[in-house]
Amino acid sequence: MTDSATDTRLRSPLVIAIDGPSGSGKSSVSKAVARSLSLAYLDTGAMYRAATVWVTEQGVTTEDGAAVAEAVRRMPLSMRLDPVDPSIALGDRDVAAEIRSTEVSARVSSVATNLEVRAELRRRQREIIDGERTLGGFSGGRGVVAEGRDITTVVAPDADVRILLTASEESRLARRSLEVHGTADAAALAATRDQVVRRDADDSTVTQFTVAADGVVTLDSSELDFDQTVQAALRIVDDHARRRAVTDQ
Repeated sequence: MTDSATDTRLRSPLVIAIDGPSGSGKSSVSKAVARSLSLAYLDTGAMYRAATVWVTEQGVTTEDGAAVAEAVRRMPLSMRLDPVDPSIALGDRDVAAEIRSTEVSARVSSVATNLEVRAELRRRQREIIDGERTLGGFSGGRGVVAEGRDITTVVAPDADVRILLTASEESRLARRSLEVHGTADAAALAATRDQVVRRDADDSTVTQFTVAADGVVTLDSSELDFDQTVQAALRIVDDHARRRAVTDQ
């Protein structure tokens, strides 16, 4: 849980942006932070995965960049921002499970590195974040935890708290192997390496997520378990709350 001072001081909408490489725990940690602070939760990576499913279903080849971008602009995407029970849908169809398939994981970088696609999804992401600053949003105006590639530098560079969540490659591979295969033995690590290492290499051609930009706090979870990582993130938020309280006096 957070320091009691945190809840007292978070009187205005709070935007927390969490970036980092594959397997660093962005999604799980972000959801836990959002639950703890009663904020909305936005998984921007899920939007790129949903776009990959949509483009595939439209019969568009990823080599045709212009067609991919046009398809994504027409994508009927909707998201539930509840950190306890988040969901993502294309039209009336929930695709939360489908976007985590091995096939989508193998293809998502080819969509996510399309600059026009990134521009469209960033526009939607900013709209969602702005919406959570109002009473009409899921959080009732309390704010949002948004996580994913370039969230701290491009999508929400003005976020109240910006965190780069990172970990050693060994730790990230083990975590993703456990998530996807249920084990971190040699075979599972080898099968997972392409998803983690190759995708980071592909995505790094269009966004920076390995080194913290000015004003972004680095949280290295290599030696931390999940609960310790969440608590460390919440302490960063609390530090911000304390500084803001002093400034507002």
